Order: sequence, then structure tokens, then C-alpha cells
Amino acid sequence: MLSPPAHWLPQASLDPLHLDWLKNAGIEVAILRLDQIDPLISGNKWFKLIEHLKAADRVGAAGIISLGGAHSNHLHALAAAGKRFGFRTVGLLRGHPQETATIKDLQAFGMQLHWLGYAGYRARHTAGFWAPWQAQYPDLLAVAEGGGGLQGAKGCKQLKTMVDDQLQDLGWSDHDGWWLACGTGTTLAGLVLAEAGKHPVYGALAVPEDHGVAQQVEAIIEEAGLSDPAYELLDASRGGFARVDPELIGFIEQCEQASGIPLEPLYTGKALLALRQQVEGGKFAPGTRLIFIHTGGLQGRRGFETQS
Repeated sequence: MLSPPAHWLPQASLDPLHLDWLKNAGIEVAILRLDQIDPLISGNKWFKLIEHLKAADRVGAAGIISLGGAHSNHLHALAAAGKRFGFRTVGLLRGHPQETATIKDLQAFGMQLHWLGYAGYRARHTAGFWAPWQAQYPDLLAVAEGGGGLQGAKGCKQLKTMVDDQLQDLGWSDHDGWWLACGTGTTLAGLVLAEAGKHPVYGALAVPEDHGVAQQVEAIIEEAGLSDPAYELLDASRGGFARVDPELIGFIEQCEQASGIPLEPLYTGKALLALRQQVEGGKFAPGTRLIFIHTGGLQGRRGFETQS
């Protein structure tokens, strides 16, 4: 059985985010702590996997094959779930063999790895890419990079319910929108579907615009049949995926000291810095209340800290 076990229904707390630049602007932000739902199957990655696991169960698959890089949060969560719940996992890796903390974990969790090189990985969106892998692993369900697609988005719709159930505890009757980092756009698309136009969803792009996130979000929304989506994508990549600079690092350190909430520089750190820039630029009126999603990914900090 690959369906998510009924006894494992992780919940994340919704906590006020106290930072001077928010207070000065009269903006209230509550942070959904998806980083705390589990030590290994952390962040939004589990929610993107839920419907894929159900689909694998329906077709009688023995496990899942998917893609990612040497620090992939998606593959880390997938491999950890496979280890915990007893299904096979195979990872197709970007680049050439290397040893990172994430790769060591994937191997320890029992994921079988194949390195595709860089050209081979770039071909992942081309017709026929999956054919040889499905021939080699006919009993596994192929899942797109990051757990993407409509199935991944559907699993993220429940984040709205998780937040709605906790608004009253904050003393909020409602909120004015969502803010989150986007790598593939799947979580954003799920929230857009769940909101159906009621609240806008702001996606801070952790990757450059030429990575096709906008097109992926549009495709999911079109497939779902939603006619009036309310969302906006903003560039937060700072020049490239995994591109980190002193301003970003200094900002993360300040926010961690002030709030006690750990961030990582590839997604949540960039998203929060982009929010500060928009707040200070006057995008939101005083009194605005926003939900910031902490999408997890803290295991990936290990690779960055090793390099820095």
C-alpha cells in the first residue's frame, strides 16, 4: 500500500512573525511552520507527494521514480517516506556523481540513484524522456521534478484548511493573501486552486523566469479548469537558482536572530527578503495580513554551509 497512512496526518502551527520592518509598515504576517511537521519528511514536499502516492497505489505500483539535484528537498522527502512507509524509490540526479549530505541520506534511506549528467537532465521535459526509465522500472510510477503537476498541486490544497483552522487563534477573522517561495510553482498552484480567487497568492520565484514556472502554473490551473485564478509571480532569484549574496546572508542572519525561526538561502530566505522589499516599496497597505509559508528545505542548508 502506497497511500499515505491514515494515522500520519502532519499539522503545522501558524505563528505570528515579529520583525521590525513588518511592524514599521503596519503589516501583519503569520508563518505556517511546515518545516516543523517532521524531522525528515519536512516542508511542503510531503503535501506534494500525497496524491502521487494515492495514484501509485491505484495502479498497483511498487514505488516512485522521480528527479532532482544533489541537494534536492523533494528527493530527500520521497526517499525518507519510502523508507518509513515501505515503498521503493529511484532518483534520477542532475549532473555527475558527487557526495553531499543529501546524497548520503538518499542512499541510507534505500533510494536507488542514477546520475544523468547535465545535458541528460535538461532533457527531462522532452518527449520520450521517461520511456527508457519506465522500461527499466515498469513497476514504478514516474513523478515529475519536485512532485509537480496537478496531482502535486491537489495535495497542497489542504494547506488552506490548515491555516483557516488556526486564524481565530491569532485573533484574525480573515487574511489578505499568501506569500511563498516557488521552485516549480506546484504549491502555489495548489493554493490558487484552493482559494478559487478568494485570496491572492504571491509566489517569490527562487529560480529565474526562464525556468518555466509561470508556464507550469498556467498548465496546472488550466488542467484543473479554474477560470479566474488570483496569483502573482515575482522574481526573487537574485540572478539565478542557488545564487546567494552577502545581502541575502546578512538578512537571513538578522531575521533568525530576531524571530528564532531557521531559514535557508535558496527558498525561504529569498522569499522573505523579497517580501521585505515589496513591503518597503509600498506594495501592501498598512493593516494588510499575509500568510507566509515556511516551505521547509532546511536539510539543504547542510550543502550550503559546507560550501561557505
